[in-house]
Amino acid sequence: MRLGLVIDMDTCVGCHACAVACKQWNSSGTLGPLTDYMPYGEDPAGVAFNRIRSYEVGDYPHNKTVNFPMSCMHCDTAECVTVCPTGASYKREEDGIVLVDQDKCMGCNLCAWACPYGARELDEDSGTMKKCTLCVDRIYDEELPPEERQPACVLTCPTHARFFGDFDDSDSKVSRLVRERGGQQSLPELGYNPVNHYLPPRNKARAEQAEAPAMSLQERLRQWVDKAVTR
Repeated sequence: MRLGLVIDMDTCVGCHACAVACKQWNSSGTLGPLTDYMPYGEDPAGVAFNRIRSYEVGDYPHNKTVNFPMSCMHCDTAECVTVCPTGASYKREEDGIVLVDQDKCMGCNLCAWACPYGARELDEDSGTMKKCTLCVDRIYDEELPPEERQPACVLTCPTHARFFGDFDDSDSKVSRLVRERGGQQSLPELGYNPVNHYLPPRNKARAEQAEAPAMSLQERLRQWVDKAVTR
């Protein structure tokens, strides 16, 4: 079993609902409160597991906003696990979720430096590293209805741009989406084999997409933006 997320960049509107839901659920879950630093000051900051990068491309008035949600990718070959000197970072064999043992973490930051996705967050109050858990305390909660055993970010997305499932199951929703929509990994060239995938914005007819050579996520985005700004 390899649990992970598929994010549809064609329907993500960058509303940050997923980030808010993530913060709320994880502040009340197994990790305890996620620290905020000067939340009402001039320069607020804090621990968050899901961040949305928004990029403005093109020149006004032919510009376009592209939203790119980013969290832990739960890589098959997780470098954050490899570099951890205490064994606090580990990847579960039963479902592939990458977690941090708060009792073993000493906050050395090595995993944060090793992660190319910026998915690790050092909680300055606890002195430990924290990250996306795929809401592991929720997805296995048998007291919840089956349809609610999903990460908080998936449940709250108003445009249904996020999907959760088992990538080892070829018939799962996430596996079918990746096949049918040409889902891509972020930075696959690094060799970490991230589980999470992104669905590129639709910009061609299905026939054209089928005939086109394989392209990276960045190349697909660039092509889509070029078409969007010239219309």
